[in-house]
Amino acid sequence: MAIEIKVPSPGESISEVTVSKWLKQVGDYVKLDEPLVELESEKATFEVNAEAAGILIEQLAKEGEEIKVGAIIVKIDNSAKAPAEAAPVKVEAKKEEIKAETKSATNEVPTKASEPLAKAEIESDVHIAPLAKELMLEFGIKSSEVKGSGPNGRITRTDVLEVIVASGKTGSSSANKYNTGGERTTKVEKMTNLRKTVAKRLVAAKNETAMLTTFNEVNMKPIMDLRNKYKATFLEKHGIGLGFMSFFTRACCIALQDWPAVNAFIDGDQIQYNNYCDISIAVSGPRGLVVPVIRSAENLSLAEIEMEVKRLAGKARDNKLSMEEMSGGTFTITNGGVFGSMMSTPIINPPQSAILGMHNIIERPIAENGQVVIRPMMYVALSYDHRIIDGRESVSFLVRVKTLLENPEMIFDGKLPVEKVLNL
Repeated sequence: MAIEIKVPSPGESISEVTVSKWLKQVGDYVKLDEPLVELESEKATFEVNAEAAGILIEQLAKEGEEIKVGAIIVKIDNSAKAPAEAAPVKVEAKKEEIKAETKSATNEVPTKASEPLAKAEIESDVHIAPLAKELMLEFGIKSSEVKGSGPNGRITRTDVLEVIVASGKTGSSSANKYNTGGERTTKVEKMTNLRKTVAKRLVAAKNETAMLTTFNEVNMKPIMDLRNKYKATFLEKHGIGLGFMSFFTRACCIALQDWPAVNAFIDGDQIQYNNYCDISIAVSGPRGLVVPVIRSAENLSLAEIEMEVKRLAGKARDNKLSMEEMSGGTFTITNGGVFGSMMSTPIINPPQSAILGMHNIIERPIAENGQVVIRPMMYVALSYDHRIIDGRESVSFLVRVKTLLENPEMIFDGKLPVEKVLNL
């Protein structure tokens, strides 16, 4: 008997989805609840599981093809029996096989096994700037060969270029990458549902809101000093690294409670104020920008925020975010600094009324107590809907965030230690 499996509805307003990837092929035996196909909607990617065990006998849509919600996508013959289990291998034969594999492995060139490891180390090292990582991978440069000149020894693009020039190395893919002397070709791809939705929402945000942006700068030295002093202890106790996002999230939660209009949104001719902070974190995934939400962030510790950021970012990279994880945020934080952005005007994420933009940290000379000193500085930007948020509220909100970040001891209750002592 053939079981017909239909496309489930991923949301009320979604009528069709795109077949992203087939996880099982015709003729494969599938178990109950085993993932069959990966589908992409306007907002998220999700899997369709087998409703019965059996042989997959028909696929009714190809990869990249759009299909209506409720339409039949796959058929399974549930009367088919599971394939016979493979006969157990004798212990002696298994030992000989292992010996042969070991001998074969020792004859291989060791650099082939070490190359992916070196690549993984470079890609996962947060002390290497993204553009620097790209150059290091292209020219085969190890982290140990480069001395970082950035904050806390961070390796910058300039540091890597200096090593390249000094060593006379040649990139393996430079000619192909910049198409020097190659054919002039073009590539046309159909926009994914996610990209189309992002495009519509961004245009709507520009056309339907009175969007303005206010800027400020933050001295990141206090937070960087705190991280350097306690990062090992923090990692040992909580099992997660201490990043900047948790500090910014906590600072925004306090500032949102001080300035409720920034945490509100317009609903028709009414304004809805939220007494909770569901912070959306903009993440660049493989298929476009996604914005998962940290629920009730005002009640979370720094470690809990870092864990949630890591979990959501990982699911975003794997296209595993659910609709619930990307719905209902009240305020958004986006970090263009990870790509090297010095300053930008982020676009509001409707129906929210404001978004905070983080940027890269650059050592700059500033005046401090009548002296010119070098400090790691970051520009921050707040884009806001002027229909609901006035200039006084937007500027005061951003100044409050700046004050909290430059005084990390205030990051939980918004007060300096001396203010607590004096009950101010």
